[in-house]
Amino acid sequence: MRTKLHLLTSALILGVVAACSPAIPDSGAEAGASGGVGFNNSFEAQQAREAALNTGQPLVPPTVLSDETITPAPLPLTPTVRPLPLPAAAGRTSTSTPAGSSDDIAAETAAALAAVSSNSGQAPLLASPSNPAPQNNIAISDENDFDAVSERQTIASDAERIARNREQYQVITPTSVPIRGTSTQPNIVEYALSTSNPRGTSVYSRSGFNGASKSARNCARFASPDQAQTAFLSQGGPQRDRKGLDPDGDGYACTWDPAPFRKAAGN
Repeated sequence: MRTKLHLLTSALILGVVAACSPAIPDSGAEAGASGGVGFNNSFEAQQAREAALNTGQPLVPPTVLSDETITPAPLPLTPTVRPLPLPAAAGRTSTSTPAGSSDDIAAETAAALAAVSSNSGQAPLLASPSNPAPQNNIAISDENDFDAVSERQTIASDAERIARNREQYQVITPTSVPIRGTSTQPNIVEYALSTSNPRGTSVYSRSGFNGASKSARNCARFASPDQAQTAFLSQGGPQRDRKGLDPDGDGYACTWDPAPFRKAAGN
């Protein structure tokens, strides 16, 4: 008995609580009818939107954000372009063909070409297949021109030229370098390379009077400066100068100069 009474009391309490709680809307049903939260995709709503688009009225009415009026910026000034006057065509009158026709354009083009030719002194070269090829006065080799070369050379002429070149070909057999002979005369080349002082620089002491006149008289007896230097070295030079061939004591007789031998050895 107590158990039944207890169950009846609990059911009564649950019914009272359910009656007092607020109703919860079914979001799934509303979303299915409108197509999503906040959107109405019903057939009536679509027809209303299409009608608003067809009539040009905005879907959302404009809202005034500010009462301030904005003065529109002035439009930029458009410069006036005047066409340049064209030269008058020869034979054109005010009653000629209307401007812009093919005859009018041809007449104006001819007048412009005539003005250019009068200024330059030469007639303009118009592009035409009948125009002659320009004359080129610059001489250009025709070695790459087969027709021009074939007129001057043939296979027979080439064979003759090769035969002549073979006849002139010579084979030089290398030989040994000749050995310098054993001569008792001094070698002026070796002496030039063994010295370093230039001409006029005194290295050896000389004594005696009238050295310049004696040197000029004795140097005149030799046919060349090389012979004078050879004689000078064979008679005790350069330390001693018996015939006065080296009055300044530089070690070089008369006008002999060792510089050319040194330069040749350096090259």
